[in-house]
This record gives sequence, structure tokens and C-alpha cells, in this order.
Amino acid sequence: MDYAKNRVGNVAIIFLLFAGVFYFFIWTPAISQPFFSFQKNQCPSSNKSAIGNPRDELETALERASMANKTLIIAMVNKAYVEGEKAMLDLFLDSFWLGEDTRSLVNHLLLVTVDHIAFDRCNFLRLHCYRLVTDGVDFGGEKLYMSDEFIKMMWRRTLFLSDVLKRGYSFIFTDTDVMWLRNPFARLSQNESEDLQISTDIFNGDPWSEANLINTGFYMVRSNNKTIALFDTWYSMKDNSTGMKEQDVLINMKSNGVFKQLGLRVRFLDTLYFSGFCQDSRNFTAVTTVHANCCRSISAKVADLGAVLCDWKRFKGSTINGTSTIGWSRHMACAHSWIVVNGSSAR
Repeated sequence: MDYAKNRVGNVAIIFLLFAGVFYFFIWTPAISQPFFSFQKNQCPSSNKSAIGNPRDELETALERASMANKTLIIAMVNKAYVEGEKAMLDLFLDSFWLGEDTRSLVNHLLLVTVDHIAFDRCNFLRLHCYRLVTDGVDFGGEKLYMSDEFIKMMWRRTLFLSDVLKRGYSFIFTDTDVMWLRNPFARLSQNESEDLQISTDIFNGDPWSEANLINTGFYMVRSNNKTIALFDTWYSMKDNSTGMKEQDVLINMKSNGVFKQLGLRVRFLDTLYFSGFCQDSRNFTAVTTVHANCCRSISAKVADLGAVLCDWKRFKGSTINGTSTIGWSRHMACAHSWIVVNGSSAR
């Protein structure tokens, strides 16, 4: 009798369990939906390719890389800058590792990539990455200085950076052939009335003189109506500037009084702190960045920037009480990069 009752009870329990499982799968689609969504490759937005919805993906990327004051660091790369035994991107990141008070800045670096190889490399390095849509233009290989492809890539960069400003983000833009040896935020002005702080190839001694020869490989720009108007005006001149890179057009705008017309307050950066191969910093204890300007090819830049990092490591190893007699190595590879190209002078 007891055995029969227990058997009936067990059957009842099994029936209830079966009914519960059946109810779960049939009547609770909201709970089971994530599983089926994954099967359809509808992953969370953070895992999507940036090609799908670039504006949404860009906003997400900017937010993740930004500091609390909506300021970030932006660099742009293609596969020519990420491939090779020692790629330009590797040197660029090495400088953050070797620099003074620079390691944490990588958390605020957004790497903008223009091809899938560079994008994959960026993700492999676990950086903040954004894949820029290039409308079918191949920006993957090396773009030799002043080639048609080089000029197109520079203008695409200008348009992208204009979009960033319109989203309310201020930024330092840096080429990856700029070595960050010290934290530039400590040297740049924090005065919000200064709209643009831009590097120079040759510094004439006056940070407010528009006679300084500017270089768009490193600059800090604040997002406001004046700087947005500057970038809009700048990009609008693209089609009437055949054979000119965007830097040349900006130089002409400066010479033609556009900065003053827009009410821009522009500081031109001293090469003592923000130096380059055109004009080396004279002081290892002051230098903040070193740019491989006045150089034509990626291979030459990689060679001479490698020497810069070696010089920097020697300086850090030999400095006693803030003094050292170490100087910069000569930039021989970059000097030779201008001599002969296809049997004729590069210039």
C-alpha cells in the first residue's frame, strides 16, 4: 500500500517537473531570446565591426577612450604602419612605455584604422580601436609622401577629425611617427581660451607668431564653434587645392588671415619641447615629443626613430641630478630618403 502511494507520488512529481520545463520553453520567450539572438550573430554593439553603423560605433569608441573632460588622443594607421618585424606602431607604443608619465595615456588613445589588417592588429593589442569607412578607397599600403593616395588619405583624416569635434570631443591628434617621451598634457596650455596648439617644423621663438611653419602631425584642438568652423572651411578647400596636402592648405589659410577671421587663438609649439627631425630639441631634460618630420619613407622613419628611443634610453640610464651630455643620433636614414627616387631627386 505504502509502495503504491510512493509510486503515485513520484509520478506526480515527475509530471510537475516536466510541466514546468515545458512552460519555461513555450511561454517565456523573453528569457530564451538571448540564446537565439546569439545564434543569429546579433552580438552586443561593442563586438560589432565598425563598418556596420559607423556613427554609433564612433560615439562608443570616443566615449571609451575619452578622459572625464571629453578629451582624448587620436592616431591613424593603415597596414603599412602595423606590419613588419618592427612596425611604426610598435615604436609608437614603445615610446609610451619608455616615456615619463606616459604609460597611462594609452588608456585614452583611440587608434583609427583604415583597413582590416590594421584593425585586427589594433584589437590584438587590446587598444581602443575604430575602423574608418573609406568609401572604397584603398588606404592600406604605404602612401609615399605627396603621392595622390597620400593626399587623399590626409583629407579623409581631416574630415574624420571634423566629425569628432562636432561630437563635442577635444583631442590631441598625433601621427604614429611621433615619439611620446614625456606627458604632453603637462607642457600644453590648459587655458581653454586657446583653441589650437600646433607643432612647428621650425620655431621662430614666438609662440603667437603666425610666421611659424606649422606641422599637422601633432596638435591639440578644443571642440568649440570656432574650431568646428576652421575644420569645415579647411575641408571645403579640398577640391580647389589639387596637388596640395591638407597641411599646405592650412598654412595658406593661416597666411591669408583665416585664423584671425574666425577669432581663433592659436599657440605655436616650441621645438625645444615638441621637436622633430627638422629642428631637434636642444635639451633632453625638456623634450616632450620627437616627430620624424622632414622624412619621406616609413622605413627611414622606423630606422631613425629606433635610434631616438635608443638615445632616450641612454639618457635615462646616464642622467645624474638631471644632467647628461648625451646628444641625438644623426637622422641619416631620413636624410637619405630624399636623395634619389626612381633615378631622380625626390624634391
